[in-house]
Amino acid sequence: MKVRFGIGLGADVAPGSLGELVDHLEASGVDSLWLSELVYSPAVDPFVGMAYALARTRALKVGTSVAVLPGRHPVLVAKQLASLAALAPRRVLPVFGLRSALPAERALFPVPDGRRAAVFDEALTLLRAVLERDTVTFDGEFFSVREAAVTPRPEPPLDIWLGGQAPAAFRRIGRLADGWLGSFLTPAEARAGREQIQVAAAEAGREIDPDHFGINLAVADGQPADHLLAAVRRRRPDVDPAELVAADWPQLHRQIDAYLAAGLTKFVIRPAGSAPMPEFVDRFVTELTPRQT
Repeated sequence: MKVRFGIGLGADVAPGSLGELVDHLEASGVDSLWLSELVYSPAVDPFVGMAYALARTRALKVGTSVAVLPGRHPVLVAKQLASLAALAPRRVLPVFGLRSALPAERALFPVPDGRRAAVFDEALTLLRAVLERDTVTFDGEFFSVREAAVTPRPEPPLDIWLGGQAPAAFRRIGRLADGWLGSFLTPAEARAGREQIQVAAAEAGREIDPDHFGINLAVADGQPADHLLAAVRRRRPDVDPAELVAADWPQLHRQIDAYLAAGLTKFVIRPAGSAPMPEFVDRFVTELTPRQT
């Protein structure tokens, strides 16, 4: 199975420095760049950032980590993805989630009260249909379209990955998605999640490619940033943040070994320290490029 490492960006990279960073990643042979959806921050919008990064490069792959799907019309999202894939074939890596991780931003993606999961399932079904078929007529509870046609359709078809760490998310991934990008999970939890996804896929008569399981990880340069540790504590108050955020590169390697043993092969690595991004990229290349297969 192919082991791959990409770099994930949070709120700390302003739009003005994105071009220089993208050029650095391309020149360094980094496999992929991942853009978070953080509306109330200086971070660039992930779809705009994907277009910008893909236009500046010829090899770098670019993904969302993760974009919110419920609250957007899936046909319009499909058109965005199809357009990007036509401009940069095989380099568009969409990952979607149920809702924003930040409570203040959740109202920006409105859905009927108590129906977010149902909207997600229907939106994902319609999104995949219009990306894979010439025309689609669809009558659902939340969306209805007549002879919807998104062209040019991506060839080969795009893989649609999902985030999530709850049993309901694992069932959804198994039924509807092509892969999983987890976060804030220990290796043992990630193994259990992968196994639940595979069971759900088999029950739905599907199979998830065994190398389509990944995880977001963070590494510091001695002391993780306080805001990141606080975010980890909010998301996982039951787990010591030191288990989820590597204080240095040797600890990150040990974590990667454990996730590989758990059956995960795709890694999005985020900076959690104070080192400037150019230094982080150079260290990333030195440490992780030799581990790619």
